[in-house]
Amino acid sequence: MEPVYGTTTLLLIAAAAVAVLLFLIIKVRLHAFIALVLVSLLTAVAAGIPLADVPTALTSGFGSTLASVALLVGFGVMLGRLLEVSGGAQVLADTLIGRFGERRAPLALGIAALIFGFPIFFDAGLVVFLPIILTVARRFGGSVLYYALPAAGGFAAMHALVPPHPGPVAAGTVLGGDIGVVLLVNLPIAVVAWYVGVYLVSRQLGARIDVALPTLLFGEINDGRTGDDGTVTTTQPAPPAFATVLGLLAIPLVLIGFNTVLSTLLSSGSIDSHPVVDGLILLGNTPVALLVTLLAAIGLLGTRDRTLSETTDLLDTSLGPICSIILITGAGGMFGGVLRASGIGGALTSSLSDLGIPLLLQAFLIATALRVAQGSATVALTTAAGLIASQAGGLSDLRIALLVTAIAAGATVLSHVNDSGFWLVSRFFGMDEKTTLKTWTVMETTLGLSAFAIAVALWPLAGAV
Repeated sequence: MEPVYGTTTLLLIAAAAVAVLLFLIIKVRLHAFIALVLVSLLTAVAAGIPLADVPTALTSGFGSTLASVALLVGFGVMLGRLLEVSGGAQVLADTLIGRFGERRAPLALGIAALIFGFPIFFDAGLVVFLPIILTVARRFGGSVLYYALPAAGGFAAMHALVPPHPGPVAAGTVLGGDIGVVLLVNLPIAVVAWYVGVYLVSRQLGARIDVALPTLLFGEINDGRTGDDGTVTTTQPAPPAFATVLGLLAIPLVLIGFNTVLSTLLSSGSIDSHPVVDGLILLGNTPVALLVTLLAAIGLLGTRDRTLSETTDLLDTSLGPICSIILITGAGGMFGGVLRASGIGGALTSSLSDLGIPLLLQAFLIATALRVAQGSATVALTTAAGLIASQAGGLSDLRIALLVTAIAAGATVLSHVNDSGFWLVSRFFGMDEKTTLKTWTVMETTLGLSAFAIAVALWPLAGAV
């Protein structure tokens, strides 16, 4: 719909909405789910969305977010619970630490996340990796930020910057670039930006802010068995082999990898549709891939020392604590959807595009404005690329790749309460909203700024090639 108010009014409404939301959650201590729904409703009315359309604006953002998150979190937490209680997460953690050493455990987690994050989206990768992060944190103690931020930041860097993830692919395509060049340029940039903006920053944040190991997802340390008298059996059977655990985690990696590669080839016309190709794409759809992995885990881990009925009870109990996470994440998507429907993001970026600033900086600022206004990094990437596409004509493939870097950097910074990823990280790692703003938001910002700084440094060199 067309914005009812001008840019200044819309920006004031957006700023007021965020301020009221933070006040309700942090000061009043209103439950985040209730506060998000309430502020989304008030924002929709204040921004001039017709009253008859307000329910649709609310439910569309909520529903679209749940469609992508609920299945991932549900399957992921069940898989994580099986890995945790079977000792599989401990085996993988021990192996990583054995290779890298105890002092480099956060580095090992981050590197593993960068590798797994190549084909897997941020939220799916974080869910699958969660038991490994928590197992390492439990073993060595200290703030969970030491271990959580390098891994979560690794998934975030790959998701924002590197094809075949949808944001950089869409941005590169809209700008008329070569996706292969975008991949070759942005992959090393993502690694360097992760090391500077995530790994080094996480060490400082972990030293300053102590976040205790959360028990929301997996509860107390036990193997998940409760006897008839209510006592918990803590005797652990022999853990699964490292190859078994690695093979399980490789299932979504391979299936989703097939999906992304084949979908890209189909869209480019390099291959034609075929039942085998379509079947592999279906299996590589992220929820389907996680379902296949969960079924394999039930067979390989869940029934090693317990009956299928006991495993079912274990999985059932793992779902209860995540209801709040799913609802809050959906409500965060609702808030972002209302901001998009109100025209706040479009009004802001239209005014920015007319300022006459250098193209690379313009790309970064427009993407940043979209990110702050509506929350979704992918939406910010694709929309910002469309707004500057007319100015990208005649640029070399290298410079277009760096434009994608700048847009992705802007779409990464300042993750806050209208970003569903903000709520996932907050709830997964047991942080309140204020702590999440001081840690996750800061780290996302330093990651984006690091990537943008690299793009600025390489821009003159790309022009000389």
